[in-house]
Amino acid sequence: MQPNHGGNLRWAANIAGTSEANILDFSASINPLGTPDSAIAAIHSHLTSLKHYPDPEYIALRQALAEFHQISSGCILAGNGVSELLTWAGRDLGQFVATVLFTPAFSDYYRAFKTFGVEIEDYALGIDDDRELKFFLPELPKTGSRLQKGILINNPHNPTGYLFTRKALIPYLDEFGLVVIDEAFMDFLPLWQQQSLIDLVPKYSNLVILRSLTKFYGLPGLRLGYAIAHPDRVNQWQQWRDPWSVNSLAVAAGIAIVKDIEFQQKTWDWLSSARPQLWQGLNHLEGIYPIMGAANYLLVRTEASGAWLQQQLLQSDRILIRDCLSFTELGDHYIRVAVRLEAENNRLIKGLAKIMN
Repeated sequence: MQPNHGGNLRWAANIAGTSEANILDFSASINPLGTPDSAIAAIHSHLTSLKHYPDPEYIALRQALAEFHQISSGCILAGNGVSELLTWAGRDLGQFVATVLFTPAFSDYYRAFKTFGVEIEDYALGIDDDRELKFFLPELPKTGSRLQKGILINNPHNPTGYLFTRKALIPYLDEFGLVVIDEAFMDFLPLWQQQSLIDLVPKYSNLVILRSLTKFYGLPGLRLGYAIAHPDRVNQWQQWRDPWSVNSLAVAAGIAIVKDIEFQQKTWDWLSSARPQLWQGLNHLEGIYPIMGAANYLLVRTEASGAWLQQQLLQSDRILIRDCLSFTELGDHYIRVAVRLEAENNRLIKGLAKIMN
């Protein structure tokens, strides 16, 4: 069965006729620099903690995140990845008459919405359809009371890489009853480029920010994310969830990595050169039209079928890319590729060139 998410190495290895270790994964947008040494050291030093339950309040992790963002620890809820936190966002959004969603959208949003019967109002990001494809924000109709509605925004947007500005987002805080912003990829932008609204959480009780620690820090197998919201909402979500949702090793790693300034800067330096390198290489290929975005992945329009390209790359080069069939608005002539190390990017470019020619 065609996977709905990236990173399904077992499925890819079966198609390629090889082991999972031999697959070069461009389908999951994970930092290719790998898990930082600070996280590995923290995990090793806390192995003895496995014989105890985690702190159910996660006080130490929340304090570390609070210091990192210069916000009260009472505004932070640690979660078993952003996926768990999206569940509780879905439950909150289910209380409104509808929720606005910009499409194409991450498939897990629909999972959370379906669970709690959320009525969706979808608005497609517009496309300037030329050689250098660019997306732009749709105009929302000004009919009815938006305070009776919620809105869920992905920033930077997945899969387009579109970056919403603070200027564009702030008006929504006074217009919608609940504003949920999924900033899972915001860490990949240097601090001076980030368009986060975290600093506005103390002022707006209807604002929720979701953050991932697994993509930037190369920890997808550990599952760790957090929500930033008004303390009353944090306490409500804590009552809804299962106890001990975050394991002790994830807590230890999380405390260590947010203090790892060297790894953060190293990642920003890598991405600032690797992303344009990959874009330029793809842009020179016949029938391949990459879109420059703000995150660590590129959405690419193709003249060939995206699912066909995925199969061909696996069988010929053991490279896994993300088809966009799960983004129904895009269909089968788009792919999404992660930005990886220069040599790996070149391997993808050469593989696609061979197939397209």
